[in-house]
Amino acid sequence: MSSFKEILKKLIFTILVVILSTNVFADNHDKDNSSKESKEEPLPLNDPFVGDSSFSGGVKVITDGENSIAEKKMIDLYKFKLVGIIKSDESSFVSMINQDGEVITVGMFEELNDGVKLVDMTTEEAIFQTEEKYLIMNFKNQIKETSEY
Repeated sequence: MSSFKEILKKLIFTILVVILSTNVFADNHDKDNSSKESKEEPLPLNDPFVGDSSFSGGVKVITDGENSIAEKKMIDLYKFKLVGIIKSDESSFVSMINQDGEVITVGMFEELNDGVKLVDMTTEEAIFQTEEKYLIMNFKNQIKETSEY
């Protein structure tokens, strides 16, 4: 029995030494890591107000010289991406951003430009009205043209 107790004591002592030495190595490892990080170059930060790649691969409208005035006004909506919707009983707004990072906020029944007016919104899309049709813009940079909504 005494040999069993001796073996058990040595085993417990060995486990404690291993656990304590692991913590010491982990602390030393962190100190070594911080000196390596100071030698590395910092990563560039992305500016969230500049825009993203969805503008370059998004909706493209090719125009010829004979478009109607209504179509030219409607095309201005395609330059924007929907980034926010605030809806309440008293007032509602949508925020859109263009390629240059300019944020435009349009209130309910306000015109984005002549002939393109915000007429309704849900939590996922904004509905604009032109002279001939409705334009439904969602957060995925998709614009659907319909005759009624």
